[in-house]
Amino acid sequence: MVARTARVVVSLLVIAGLAWAASAASASSSPSPSDASCSAASVSAHLTHLVPRDGVVAYGCEGDWAYLWATVAVGSAPPVGVTELMHYANGGWFAASRATYCRAGLLPDVVYRRACFSN
Repeated sequence: MVARTARVVVSLLVIAGLAWAASAASASSSPSPSDASCSAASVSAHLTHLVPRDGVVAYGCEGDWAYLWATVAVGSAPPVGVTELMHYANGGWFAASRATYCRAGLLPDVVYRRACFSN
């Protein structure tokens, strides 16, 4: 019962996030380190063990930072929505600790709002 309730809560958060993201004018708010590097494929490249190719729901880049919303499923577990904070370094995007970087003023505003206030 608790697991089912948790899945419902996560699903509602993902739906709310999708509605908010759909109202945004663009998936990318400003140029990333390289215009070609801000794409769903490049931002999720180092997470392929978790993110199915069609699992990226939304993403956005600003400077060296990005957020990624995705639906993942591991094995026979039901799919769940996840949010990742990504940092661009050494020619690629890598997962960054939300516990470390999700503080006002450390991240670009759009990345902070979408990466730090989501599941």
